[in-house]
This record gives sequence, structure tokens and C-alpha cells, in this order.
Amino acid sequence: MDLAITNRVINEANYMLETNKTIREIAKVFNVSKSTVHKDLHERLLYIDNDLFNKINEILKYHIDIRHIRGGQSTKNKYKQKNN
Repeated sequence: MDLAITNRVINEANYMLETNKTIREIAKVFNVSKSTVHKDLHERLLYIDNDLFNKINEILKYHIDIRHIRGGQSTKNKYKQKNN
């Protein structure tokens, strides 16, 4: 794997550990697509650092568990702004 890609994957994973941000938020920070971040954290990280992968996987599972809550809050905020 290319050294630049390896460094990006590790930086994304460390950033997620530090901030607990979502894949979309990380994609904006690193100026890559959310598909790239997803592939980096789900596939490439496993081959680079297994321990880090396990930590990130727990965070991603948590994000999946609460996505319905975030979506509901986002919809609520959307209609709240529309009415103002």
C-alpha cells in the first residue's frame, strides 16, 4: 500500500479516536469522500493496525446504533429552521 494512503488511514483513525466524529465529518476534515473514509477505516486499517481497527470498529458500531437518533434530531432542526 502506498505510504501516503497508509498515513492518511492512520491519521483518520487517530482523529476519530480523539474526536469521536462521524465518517462524514472526517471526510470533510481530510478533504476526501465519505466512501474513501469508510474504505480506509473498514478495510485498509485492518491490514495496517489490528488493535487500532478494533477500537475504531467499536466507535463505528456505536455510530450505527445511534444513527436513528441523530437523524431524528437533524429532521427536527430542519423543520425548526423552516418555521423561523
